[in-house]
Amino acid sequence: MYVGLKMLKDFVTVTPETLIKEADKILEDNQLWMLLVKEGEELVGYVTKEDVRAALPSVINSLDKHELSYLLSKITVREVVRKNITTIPPETDIEAAADLMFEMNLSGLAVVNENKKLIGYINRNKMLELLVEEMGLKHGGSRIVVDVEERSGVIYEVAGIISNMKYSIISTGVFHHNNRRMVVVRVDTEDASPIVAAIKERGYKVVGPEDFMDEWKS
Repeated sequence: MYVGLKMLKDFVTVTPETLIKEADKILEDNQLWMLLVKEGEELVGYVTKEDVRAALPSVINSLDKHELSYLLSKITVREVVRKNITTIPPETDIEAAADLMFEMNLSGLAVVNENKKLIGYINRNKMLELLVEEMGLKHGGSRIVVDVEERSGVIYEVAGIISNMKYSIISTGVFHHNNRRMVVVRVDTEDASPIVAAIKERGYKVVGPEDFMDEWKS
């Protein structure tokens, strides 16, 4: 899946001349952590909620109401805009974008075309939505977790067992925990017990929450 297929196209931006108090309201009203800053059609940077909230506290206590009101009418995004903005092209793989956001602790990424024009935006909320979509949660069915060894062909074998039983696979995923490889399969049935039994008969270990209880004890 590519970023360009899932990016937000209708999103709020601000300019360097936007007042800090207006930027704060936009962030709050839209439940955002970051705003992209444009000057005309040019993407010039971004501003975070932390930037906006940190713009005033150091002076508020020493000001009276009139002085504070005057200050709020003068301080703009230009004072706190960050220009070291990281951008990605729309053909970027979703997982690569997520990894970049994680490694750089970013709340979102600007998506630009080959001419460096801003064409979209992808944020943490969208990434979480994509995780739910990729794991097939909203399609219902049952979730089966198989603890498998690290060797080629394992997913093919597990999928083959399910397919031979004439069940449809909604989604698959692979996770790692303590050097263990977990294959997560969501199947289109409310009763997965026949599938679980067949997988176990083939020598695979099907796990559930009870298998990890000792790790979760305080």
